[in-house]
Amino acid sequence: MTGNTDVVVIGGGYAGVLAANRLTQRDDVTVTLINPRPAFVERVRLHQVVGGSHAAVVDYREVLGERVELVVDTAARIDAPARTVMLASGGTVGYDYLIYAVGSGSADPDVPGAAEFAYPIATLEETQRLRPVLDAAPATAAVTVVGAGSTGIETAAELAELGRQVTLVCGGLLGPYLHPRVRRSVAKRLAKLGVTVLEGSGTKVTAVTSDAVRLGDDRTLPSAVTIWTAGFSVPDLATRSGLSTDTLGRLLTDETLTSTDDVRIVAAGDSAAPSDLPLRMSCQTARPLGAHAADTVLARIAGTRPEAISVGYFGQCIALGRRAATVQIAAKDDTANKYSIGGRLAAGIKERACRGVVKELVDEARKPGSFTWGFKDDKRQQLLRAKQNETALHR
Repeated sequence: MTGNTDVVVIGGGYAGVLAANRLTQRDDVTVTLINPRPAFVERVRLHQVVGGSHAAVVDYREVLGERVELVVDTAARIDAPARTVMLASGGTVGYDYLIYAVGSGSADPDVPGAAEFAYPIATLEETQRLRPVLDAAPATAAVTVVGAGSTGIETAAELAELGRQVTLVCGGLLGPYLHPRVRRSVAKRLAKLGVTVLEGSGTKVTAVTSDAVRLGDDRTLPSAVTIWTAGFSVPDLATRSGLSTDTLGRLLTDETLTSTDDVRIVAAGDSAAPSDLPLRMSCQTARPLGAHAADTVLARIAGTRPEAISVGYFGQCIALGRRAATVQIAAKDDTANKYSIGGRLAAGIKERACRGVVKELVDEARKPGSFTWGFKDDKRQQLLRAKQNETALHR
């Protein structure tokens, strides 16, 4: 392409900010970032907002490159044929290329009373609504955390360390991602903090009231404050815009992260479903996908062939209060193994990781193209071939 190229990035999370900064490698690219908030949210610290130990907010001036224009607004619809984004305020922003990085949020709980009486914490605004509720509750009040993924575990541990009476309702396994050996270690730490962990099929929540949680095995738990961490969903912007999505609403792309509908739309982060085989929703995934989305756009501008994604994993860091954590080690294909790091050493690793991801954004703003990801998944091509063979068999 010749002349100036306008690229719009929708979403100012880890993937969107990294992509926006990386795009400024070319002087002939104008980058606009659309985000509903005026500040960057450290989503990996939202459990600390619940506990009151961190604000989880960074000024965009610290993490965005000088050449990235920030538009504080909400994208209401994408008009792909016209190459414009319609804003909730009524304005429009045109683009030559679009990076779709809208992230994820809380899933609507399909449980009676949950929407009215439980507090989700997948966004900054949700955690800020919860804080005064916790502050108003007596120190001895029963607090129930529903959902035993990393967010649920971290939130339960954070509050228990503050002396709260916390019950963690798993609805199944504690930490489904974890290796059984590591799961036992996490359970031991939670017990030491005083968290009551309820596991098993009978612990699925069937109803929530203003002062109780009812389980599938007919138990009723007193609960002055119920915190909901079970499940994530993605915004329906792609669906509303007539773009192809998977069953959860993630934008369907090829392996270069390019939309299956439009070569000028590229996805990144939690809202991307490459080859309908989406990667784990996490900060660990968002950063390399953000970088790759930018590289795909830059390749198209340069007239070269974009590369296929290859994102590998190292595992998962889970905070267990401020003084301990677990680092679950995994294979590059994200399969957890029996190895882990625990205690204060793991807590230090977790904190350095949280600071490190913000530093990566700052470094990419100062030196676009500097971000690298050393973990590569060698098994994704096998999964793709298996999926293709299965599709061929059902034709």
